[in-house]
Amino acid sequence: MYWHLNGMDVKQEKHVYRFGLIGKNIEYSFSRAYFKKKFEAEGLQHSYENFDLETIDEFTELIKQNQNIKGMNVTIPYKEAIIPFLDKLNKRAKKIGAVNTIKITKKGTLIGFNTDCYGFTKSIKPLLKAHHKNALILGTGGASKAIAYSLKELNIKFNYVSRRESNSSHFTYNDLNETIISKHQIIINCTPLGTHPNANQCPDIPYDAISNEHLLFDLIYNPEATKFLTIGKLRGAKICNGLEMLGLQAEKAWEIWN
Repeated sequence: MYWHLNGMDVKQEKHVYRFGLIGKNIEYSFSRAYFKKKFEAEGLQHSYENFDLETIDEFTELIKQNQNIKGMNVTIPYKEAIIPFLDKLNKRAKKIGAVNTIKITKKGTLIGFNTDCYGFTKSIKPLLKAHHKNALILGTGGASKAIAYSLKELNIKFNYVSRRESNSSHFTYNDLNETIISKHQIIINCTPLGTHPNANQCPDIPYDAISNEHLLFDLIYNPEATKFLTIGKLRGAKICNGLEMLGLQAEKAWEIWN
């Protein structure tokens, strides 16, 4: 592209950058297709790749071998495990304790951010009603930490649910009963249960206690309606999958990279 300036044709340089996603078993990933479409729509020559790591220890070599990458997204199961490999965390990511976006500066500094909380807050806020005061977070991984941060900002009390008793969880799945479910009007699935191709799976909760007062939110977006959401809808609950959240967090990541 050329600009005409003071009688001279001046070429405007268009830089081409590489971006990518790190995770495990991520062939299904939303991010690569999303950014490919975005770059094409905006006439950009950037690329976006999947970097499927068997263990997080492979990250150091990945960065060493690919020094022209400008930014990365991070997904399951490395949102917490990535932190020791980074040079800095922004304040929000530090408070959350999980990273889903990495910016790589010209000097090679790796800075961690969390845009999951932004995407979740923006997607769930329009669905909230006055009676939505208590939430159950299913799962205690990196994604759940961003959800907990958002719920605090929304002044919604929450309890974690996990398979085993731990310092971070308030209930195990065995603890759950109809009384607990009825008292928590928001239930958020932060586990991978129900993700394609295992769409017949769902978190083990007392679904009979779900009513039209409930809001069920699933971070999974493939399939569009997980078994968790499908049962919730049959029980009269309001449901939402993670697709809008993913789009919002991706756009926020793009802002950070640029």
